Amino acid sequence: MLNINDLQVELEGDGGLVRAIDGLRLCIERGETFALVGESGCGKSMTALALMRLLPENGYVAAGDIHIGRGADAVDVLGLPEVQMRSVRGGRVGMIFQEPGTSLNPVMKVGQQIVEAIEAHTPLRGAAARNKALDWLRRVGIPEPERRIDDYPFRMSGGQKQRVMIAVALAAEPHFLIADEPTTALDVTIQAQILDLLRDLQREKRMGLLLITHDLAVVSGMAQRVALMYAGQIIEVASAQDFFRAPKHPYARALLRALPGGDRRAGPLEAIAGTVPALNQRFQGCRFAPRCGQVMVHCGGTLPELREVVAGHEVRCLLYAQGADPHPSPLPRAGEGASAMPTGRPVSARVTGLPPLPLGEGWGEGRLGDKSPAPPLLDVQDLRVRFPLRGGILQGIKGHFNAVDGVSFQLHAGETLALVGESGCGKTTTGKAIVQLLRHLSVTEGRALLNGQNLFDMQGETLRAARRQVQIIFQDPFASLNPRMRVHDILEEGLAALQPDLDAKQRRARLERLTDQVGLRREALQRYPHEFSGGQRQRIAIARALAVQPRLIVCDEPTSALDVSVQAQILNLLRDLQRELGVSYLFITHNIGVVEYVADRIVVMKAGRVEEQGASAQVLAQPSRDYTRQLLAAVPRLQGV
Repeated sequence: MLNINDLQVELEGDGGLVRAIDGLRLCIERGETFALVGESGCGKSMTALALMRLLPENGYVAAGDIHIGRGADAVDVLGLPEVQMRSVRGGRVGMIFQEPGTSLNPVMKVGQQIVEAIEAHTPLRGAAARNKALDWLRRVGIPEPERRIDDYPFRMSGGQKQRVMIAVALAAEPHFLIADEPTTALDVTIQAQILDLLRDLQREKRMGLLLITHDLAVVSGMAQRVALMYAGQIIEVASAQDFFRAPKHPYARALLRALPGGDRRAGPLEAIAGTVPALNQRFQGCRFAPRCGQVMVHCGGTLPELREVVAGHEVRCLLYAQGADPHPSPLPRAGEGASAMPTGRPVSARVTGLPPLPLGEGWGEGRLGDKSPAPPLLDVQDLRVRFPLRGGILQGIKGHFNAVDGVSFQLHAGETLALVGESGCGKTTTGKAIVQLLRHLSVTEGRALLNGQNLFDMQGETLRAARRQVQIIFQDPFASLNPRMRVHDILEEGLAALQPDLDAKQRRARLERLTDQVGLRREALQRYPHEFSGGQRQRIAIARALAVQPRLIVCDEPTSALDVSVQAQILNLLRDLQRELGVSYLFITHNIGVVEYVADRIVVMKAGRVEEQGASAQVLAQPSRDYTRQLLAAVPRLQGV
């Protein structure tokens, strides 16, 4: 179905020529699911864009060829004129893009965007095309599709926009589908529904699927073969069973050990030291060598080749060169080698270079060692959020939609409270209401007490002081970062506004340490958001929230766009901050593995209400409600490990 031979993609950048993809070879059969995995910045999404001839203006294919189909039906993708390529995109080859917020047209209703794809690639027109669009909205799990088909993208949650993007990609029922992080923004029940839909389409149409994702549990349940990518190259290719049962490359084995879960709560996750190297250089040896726990003397000067070490299992590593030990010893666990996160130093010194914040009355008690009871840091009481429903020519208010309907919970100092539930259940609305971001967009009732003071009553300087104590990490990093500001200015803006006592030198030192901790090179401070991948933009958003050292952070899907190694690094950092500074987290997520690792207590939401809440171990092991049991049953689990 798909053949890629020696593909080389180059980008012309300010820092020189970047070789984003270097000698890529892939072969995907009809009806096969082939997974492409690896860290953010390795070239996975660039591979997808090259296949669709959608490279950025400064990018081009320098060598290689791409063919879709077989024999007389084969199409030379790179040789087609653009007018013929338009019929391939969306018709013969569909693509689910990584960021639905930037892929959907903001001034077109979602139904129009699905109809556009149907009318461009099928004989259906008018009412028939609209009915087909409605059917696809139902199939991808959009609630009330008859009403939502006429909504604009901004009226939908991140998970709902992702579902619309999937409907657009599948509407013309393509022969081959490129799915770039198709389930990143989806809760577990909708994720299971979408994956089942993809499996059904594959059976019906023998559709080939290139699955690009960092969710290894999804890969283990979906893919027949897996390719691991690093720094623009494939470094391991195997059947999914062999890859998860017996990974060969040190990088692959480190990734699998970085996965969070309840069995790893006792210590830090294994986070691979350093970052993916810059690709504007000529490599003299193994590209992973500076981060490898089993690096050898000759790794820095010898280029490894992709070689078959057992039948159907190829690896690019000098450990498997001729004469080398084919069964190397296991990598050191977290805390035993170079891949471990730094621990033991005060977070205030490691992250900011400044003295720790004064904890204040009641902060640092309870979970951090003081056995005396302490009042909650945050006490949410009967929170209700209603959004106006507008209609008619003048867009008058016709009624209200109850997004959050009587939610109550408490969050103590140094505690992590996970807010879980399906997309659209009110999780994000609850978080935004607490940090006062919906004041002029909705009707908010109830109370949110921060150290006994109601956030909903605050105005002016009082509210500004509260924002110093409460920060938020947004779900969509691209939409929350100013595209006209460099990363340095984005991170410094909050410091200048909320901590004016810091001078320029202190602010610079804090920003440099933060970029180190969230896994970005310091040169990133001088770049713009559009120059980063989705996962790298999420790291910038996390650094911005951490910059002012808040007491409470509302984390809205903070790791959803991150690969497992960076996710481990971020989760370790958040836990270190919590242990040593007493910071609290309201953790909004659909990743149950992350919940098992970080959460002390869990609140399960359904349709704007609290369905169940309690201690993490109790809710996960013995849920009392059917809805919670359904959520847990839909969680993908790593198979073959």
